Amino acid sequence: MDGVRFKILLIGDSAVGKTNIILAFTKGRYNPLQPVTVGVDYKIKDIEVNGVKVKLSIWDTAGQEKFSSLIPSFYRNAHGAIFVYDTTEPQTLANLEKWLQELKDNTTRENVVCLVAGNKIDRPRAVRSAQGQAFAQKHKMLYFECSAKNNDGINLIFEELVQKIIETSASLETSKSSNSCKAIVVQQKKYRQYQEDNDSCPC
Repeated sequence: MDGVRFKILLIGDSAVGKTNIILAFTKGRYNPLQPVTVGVDYKIKDIEVNGVKVKLSIWDTAGQEKFSSLIPSFYRNAHGAIFVYDTTEPQTLANLEKWLQELKDNTTRENVVCLVAGNKIDRPRAVRSAQGQAFAQKHKMLYFECSAKNNDGINLIFEELVQKIIETSASLETSKSSNSCKAIVVQQKKYRQYQEDNDSCPC
């Protein structure tokens, strides 16, 4: 697998730091006065993970109900999703259940790889790490914490997510190949049976 392209979504409430996470990853900077995203935005970044060159299309959304008409295009063909909550605001973690359901309702691709990111660990926390981990474990997701402000843990989040997507994609390809082989064997058996039936025909 080489020269692949993955669509990554950042999902979560408004003001949890999704845009600054993307800025930290793609530009290496942080904007304390970053305005709230209006509608949908995305950035492109090329990375290499374990020798595999990957072009990431990283999508950011406002996280507001009034932009619900943009939902289908946002979720379409996504390979991975980062669910972001604010470690200083417990409700943003609770709201991830809603965001997860929205992903399930709108995704067009099977086996979207999901990761939970607790952002703003540079501030006094109101959410324990164990609480975020519990949500991630419940839904079989990866879990990390980060600080977009200090660019702490940001690269690791994307690298681990991409690695998991690569592994999942390889597993799916192997499974499809295996199923194709099984289908060929079944067809061959049916064909041999057809030949035997016609060879024995007394006509």
